[in-house]
Amino acid sequence: MPEQCLFCRMVRGEIPATLVAENAGAIAIRDINPQAPVHVLVIPRTHVESLNALADGAVLGAMGVLARDVAMAEGMADRGWRAVMNTGSDGGQTVLHLHMHVMGGRSMHWPPG
Repeated sequence: MPEQCLFCRMVRGEIPATLVAENAGAIAIRDINPQAPVHVLVIPRTHVESLNALADGAVLGAMGVLARDVAMAEGMADRGWRAVMNTGSDGGQTVLHLHMHVMGGRSMHWPPG
């Protein structure tokens, strides 16, 4: 339910978050449990539960452009960075609001998990 969704509440400014960047379709905030020197979450302004529920590709477009902007602003664009979207419990999704992890600042290894 969007009224009680943690990320919806952050988007609305009801819960404090460290804003890194934003555009018309998404916000970017620092992850509270970073897994890399730079770990930012890109969250769409509209509530979409997961990639399984995505109906509008413009949502991913806004998220992708903002992720690129964050990577450039954080100095990761030239060396490389990772964008991760988890879907469902087996995919590692813990908040049921679509979001992208933007990580970098160190060498990222494969496989991730």
